[in-house]
Amino acid sequence: MVFSSTVFLFAFLPLLFLFYFMAAEKWRNYVLLIFSLVFYAWGEPKFLPVMIILVMLDYIFAICIGRTEKIQRKKIYVAATVVSNLGLLGYYKYTKFVLENVNVFLQKNITIPDIVLPIGISFFTFQAMSYVLDVYRGDAKVQKNPFYVLLYVSLFPQLVAGPIVRYQTVEEEIVSRKTTAADFSEGLERFIIGFGKKIIISNNAAVVVDNIFGASKIDASMAWLAVIGYGLQIYFDFSAYSDMAIGLGRILGFHFKENFDFPYISQSATEFWRRWHISLSSWFRDYVYIPLGGNRKGVKRQIFNMFVVWALTGIWHGAAWTYIVWGLYFFVLLVLEKYVLHSFLEKLPRIVRHLYFFFCINISWALFRGEDLSQAWWVVKHMLRMHVTTDGWAMTNMYLHQYGLYLVLGVIFCAPVYRILKEKMSKVKAEKTRILLQGINYAGLLVLFFVSILYLVNSSYNPFIYFRF
Repeated sequence: MVFSSTVFLFAFLPLLFLFYFMAAEKWRNYVLLIFSLVFYAWGEPKFLPVMIILVMLDYIFAICIGRTEKIQRKKIYVAATVVSNLGLLGYYKYTKFVLENVNVFLQKNITIPDIVLPIGISFFTFQAMSYVLDVYRGDAKVQKNPFYVLLYVSLFPQLVAGPIVRYQTVEEEIVSRKTTAADFSEGLERFIIGFGKKIIISNNAAVVVDNIFGASKIDASMAWLAVIGYGLQIYFDFSAYSDMAIGLGRILGFHFKENFDFPYISQSATEFWRRWHISLSSWFRDYVYIPLGGNRKGVKRQIFNMFVVWALTGIWHGAAWTYIVWGLYFFVLLVLEKYVLHSFLEKLPRIVRHLYFFFCINISWALFRGEDLSQAWWVVKHMLRMHVTTDGWAMTNMYLHQYGLYLVLGVIFCAPVYRILKEKMSKVKAEKTRILLQGINYAGLLVLFFVSILYLVNSSYNPFIYFRF
């Protein structure tokens, strides 16, 4: 089940709100747990036991860590947690990739099993694992109620595509929370904005991207249009899901941390990764980079630690060489920015730094979107050659004529336009004017929701990109 579907919007969500808000406070967690399990099982019921078993193992390991004072035993339980979670993730996500490469490089003929990837496995394994690690490090208390631990991991707003929520963030709210009128209003507003971003901008950008990446011939104009379009598609797809997850969480009384902070206004790759998929970046920082030594053991060790983190970041995104190369591309870029380009970039005018980042990020999206390394290089090659053909320019103009409005909207709302307008609105001193502006804002959100519904009904493309990760 996806947020941007009629089943979710007009059946699942109304029923959830009905039962959840009618239930006594002590029963709301159980209502939410049941609905979360139904949400996950809707498309793939056979994988529901897999998730439940994994969560119960992590629940037991955390209990064991809490009951022993011996450091060595604690470490054994942590190791068991890491092995069970990464083992499950490795089996489902990487078995086929490993065997395919063994067959190619070692000239073997091993039969490749048909393994179906459970939706959201990269997210819920990292989330479940972080709970035990936080208990071990003393950053979270042991939760003795197994249903609460299961609710934390299976909580439907962020279950299948993030953000990766730390247990310590919702530790108290799992046990007790209330939804205020302000929470409900802000949550609903956030959900509608995310819904519009996904349906109106991302889905339409996807049509351009898929058509060009599926073409047999392209030129520089088509290559750049495809990659810029993909940058908009993936941002308005993934940030939309985070918006909807954060909004739904707020309605239910949870306060998830932000996962995106307008990453395309960045002036370097370093800044980009402080703004893009923040929950994943912080996860690797806290559970991999810092435990490896971070920047405390000299330059060479720091560079090695960065290599490990970015290799794992690439691998986490998918079992394909394109993702691995994409991760290593950012490793090289970040090392260069840190040790070579930093002082040079600081002296450049702001617009030049933006252009530098614009070029770097679009090269990365060509790597990320390519079906394989061959196609990724094919697109990058056309981007760098800057050779425009008559046929290619005609195709580019056709796509711009049909979908240019959506791309322009995407470019505009990559900047914090709406946030700035809301801040200015809140500073208006005249109460009547402020109320009027607030009414206009609510009316605009209502129009956005209905327009998005119309697009949804007429759209044939709707899945979220990060579901497959």
